[in-house]
Order: sequence, then C-alpha cells, then structure tokens
Amino acid sequence: MPTAILTGQPVPGSSLEDDLRSLGFDVRIASDAAEAETLLAAVPTGERVAVVDSRFVGHVHALRLGLTDPRFPLAAIAGAVTAQPAGRQALTRAMARENTAGGGTTMVGSLADRIAAALDADGAAVHRPELGSLVAAVPADPQARNEARQAVAAVDDEAVRLKSAVKARDGFFTTFFISPYSRYIARWCARRGLTPNQVTTASLLTALIAAGCAATGTRGGFIAAGVLLIASFVLDCTDGQLARYSLQYSTLGAWLDATFDRAKEYAYYAGLALGAARAGDDVWALALGAMILQTCRHVVDFSFNEANHDATANTSPTAALSDKLDSVGWTVWVRRMIVLPIGERWAMIAVLTAATTPRITFCALLIGCAFAATYTTAGRVLRSLTRKARRTDRAARALADLADSGPLAEILGQLLRKLPAKPPFGARFLVALPGAAVLVLAAAVEPYGSALPVAAAVLYALTSGAAVALPLKGPLDWLVPPVLRAAEYGTVLVLAARADVPGALPAAFGLVAAVAYHHYDTVYRIRGDAGAPPAWLVRVIGGHEGRTLLVTVLAALLTASQFTVALTVLAVAVALVVLAESIRFWVSAHRVGAPAVHDEGEPA
Repeated sequence: MPTAILTGQPVPGSSLEDDLRSLGFDVRIASDAAEAETLLAAVPTGERVAVVDSRFVGHVHALRLGLTDPRFPLAAIAGAVTAQPAGRQALTRAMARENTAGGGTTMVGSLADRIAAALDADGAAVHRPELGSLVAAVPADPQARNEARQAVAAVDDEAVRLKSAVKARDGFFTTFFISPYSRYIARWCARRGLTPNQVTTASLLTALIAAGCAATGTRGGFIAAGVLLIASFVLDCTDGQLARYSLQYSTLGAWLDATFDRAKEYAYYAGLALGAARAGDDVWALALGAMILQTCRHVVDFSFNEANHDATANTSPTAALSDKLDSVGWTVWVRRMIVLPIGERWAMIAVLTAATTPRITFCALLIGCAFAATYTTAGRVLRSLTRKARRTDRAARALADLADSGPLAEILGQLLRKLPAKPPFGARFLVALPGAAVLVLAAAVEPYGSALPVAAAVLYALTSGAAVALPLKGPLDWLVPPVLRAAEYGTVLVLAARADVPGALPAAFGLVAAVAYHHYDTVYRIRGDAGAPPAWLVRVIGGHEGRTLLVTVLAALLTASQFTVALTVLAVAVALVVLAESIRFWVSAHRVGAPAVHDEGEPA
C-alpha cells in the first residue's frame, strides 16, 4: 500500500486525511521535518510514498493527478510531492538536504514544496500535471484558506475528471458521436472495478464476433457485423478513457490497446473477404491491398515522427502554415477527417458493410486510404524539404530499426562502411526506391514461376542494404522504411495473385499480417524507449530483404499449389516466433514496471 506522510499540525475540519485514504494511501502524520524523514525511511523501498502538507486545500482529483499517476517516477503539485520506487532515492536525498538546511525541527513554508524545488535543483524529472480549473494550494492564513475552499466549491471535480478522460485530440466522428457517452461508460466501468485491459479485451472479442458475422456472407450477417464493429469501437474509446479517468496506465495496457486495434481491423478485413467468397465474389486481393496500404500509412507516420520528434532547429514554413490553419476552427475538423483516422474509417467500413457489398466496401476503403496517404505523405515531404532540422543519432537509430534489415543488408552495409571514401548517396530513399520498384514490377509483369523476380529480389537486397549503410539523417530518409514495407508486402501480394490458385491470397494475407505485426511491435518498443526487438529475432525471420528473396525463390521453384502451402507454413512460422518473443517482452516489461506509453494524439 502506498504511504502518504502528512507534515505539520492537522487542520481542524480538513478532509485531507480522508481524501488521501480514498486514493488508497496509508496516512501517517509527522509533526516536524525530522519525524517526516524518519517516517520516510520506514516506508518499504518498493512502495510509492508521498509527502503532503497538512494545510493543503484542493480537489481530490488534483491529488489523484499529482500523487497516483503510475507513469512518472517523481511528481508534484502545490503542497504535495510523490515518488515511486524508481524516484525514491532522489526524494530521500532532497528531504535530507532540506532537513539539514532547516534544522529538522521546524516547518518553515511547505516541506513538500521545498522538497520539490530541491528535486528540480538536482536535475530530477519531476512531473507536474496540468490542473486547469482544479485547485491545489497551501494557504498561508485563514483568509487565504477560506478563499481556496470557495474556489474548490466553485468547480465540479467530477465534471473536470470526466472531461479530462477524453483525448485532447481526436477525430470528428469520435469527438461528436462516441465520446459524449463513452466517457460515462468509462466511469461506470471504473465504479465496478473493471480495468482498461478488460475493456480492451472485450473490444477485441466484439470485433472478432463482428468478423465472424461478416464471414457468413449473408445480409443479416453484414448488418450485424456493422453494428458490432461500431460497438467494438465504442469499447476501444472507453478503455483509453477509463485509463485516463482512473489513472490505470500500464505498459501491458498500452501495448494491448495498440496491437489489438490492428488485430481487430485486419481480422475484420479477413471476415469480409471470407463472406464475399461465400457469396461467390473473391476480394482477397482487395482485402490484402487494404491491409498493405493501411500498414504503410502507419509506417509513414511512425517514421516521420521518429525522425523529427527530437530534431533540433526543427522549424518549417509549411509547419507554420499548418499551425495557422489549425487556429481556424472548421479547418481543424476537415484536416482531421481527410486523413481518415480510425473513427471515420471504422464508421465508413461499418456503414458500407451493412448497406452494400464487401467489394464496394474495400474499393471505398482503398480510395479513401490512398487519398489520405497521398495528402499526409505530401505534406510531410514538404515539411521535411523546407525545415532546417538536425536529426539526432537516436532518430537515425530508430529509422534503421524500423527498416528491419536482415543479414544480407547487414553484410552489405558493413562492406560499404569499410570503404575509405563513403559513397555520397544523398537521399537514401532514392537508393532504396529503384530496387523496390523493379522488384514489384518484375513480380507483376513476369508470369508465375519466372526467375526474373528472384534477380530483382537480389537487386532489392543490394539497394536496400546500401540505403541503410550510413546513418539515416537526411531530410527524406524517414521514407526508407515505408518504401521497404511497400516493396515486401507488395511483392507477396503480386506473387500470390499471379499464382492464381485457391488459397494463395489468403495465405499471403496471413504472411503479411504476421510480418506487419512484427513491424508494429518494433514501433511500440521504440516508442517506449525499449529499443528494437533483439537482433536474433530479426535474423531468424530473415529481415525484409531475406523474406522477400525467399518468397521469390519459392515462387520460382514451386508449383502454384505448393507455393500456397509454403506461404502458409512461412506465415505460421513467422507468427509463432514473433508472437512468442513479443508476448515475453511485454509481459516482462509490465512486471518490472516499465513506463507506459499511451497515444494521446490523433488516432490512426
């Protein structure tokens, strides 16, 4: 149980002790600074501890935000400071220094505020939450205390808490059609002890049932699928709002929320394709194309953000214009809808599923996603060309990890790095692009079984290895990972389509889904500052160039039916290895209390 140390004489009529207990703290009282230090030393090092001024006046939710958020080792608000085990040593040192300076027997000012100031002086990262209209104060006299109490009474603590449960940036559909009531579902869940992970799992199960309904291929099944897909999205919004409402953040929860979104959407694509097949319409190529396009869109987002989030001198006229447009109310919503975020996308899929056919649904999805991808990528290219940014080694490392280069590319990179004069490649994506384009073109033009795609895959391995041989710090180097993803996924799609036998495209869908999961997992690890997946995993599954070369060789050597079996076996093998390592990593990260990374920006 976490411990709260109240410093100073209790104030008659104050509800502070009860408020802290309602937040789960064991409350102990220290009459002076020396006693507070003694009580601090007695608290087990594996527990959270807070030092709170007994004169504190404020909202309970202000205390909750300042003292219970699991994402930050150290946090403070006016009159209160807290430390998790990772920040305990820094808190102990700061308190000891303050007690030495003050003699340990007097309470001059607020001990909690002095400790927080000492932590700042030590260079410790102390999180201070934005309280907005919430009150947190340490009144110096009765008049100030009365004014603070009036300020507390003037603000509805629960209304603020409900409002803050909703993302600051969300899509139009989510903001106006989901969040107005999903926040109340989140509160209902919190009051019944449900966790965000349980709601996330319920959302996944609902989406899988929706996919099963779509797979029936009947009009009733399609209508039920559309309704259930919207219900799944409501729960998807609710889990994040529940986490923010009750501050139940966790590493495992962040990972589940992110990966389940992809699993739900792509499982639904598969369900629609199965339903269409039952009705005599083969749309597996469209389903796989939609998954590839959506995944490549995400890779563009991830790569651009990783390349620029810590860049210095990161200014651009294009970015300034974008910020200016965001100051005009209606343009904000238009720009958010144009990129077809998850809310708008799922709403479109659900409505079209219920009202039309899977083919129309996929065609509309491909057109919408293609337009959104063109819009966002063009804007980011313009920003990159016009901004004067110096990218860091960390950004270059992240882009190299996102490239997912295997042994072949590594060997070529090592050879190139040993050259006395490094080749002036310029924009690295222009090095990777020709090999990628030739590969997909050869697979599409040549008949199934041709050896030309194999030669193109060798060229692709050479160009992709050359592209990542040196640090990716150029203005457009963030385009390298998306180019490589499009080449690998597109080659699998084209070769399976050229095989033209039953089961080839579903097998290709499974393989791309397994590989895409690995690429998403890489992103989430980098976002959490945990680094990329281990090198052995990348080597075992071949890297993007190794897998691509293997698929082209299999297509050249095997009959179409044998190729289908080989794709299925490869998909299962990749999925088992990647899932086993991913689950091991995230469960162990959750157990050791690694920081949770939750996306508070515009949803993808």
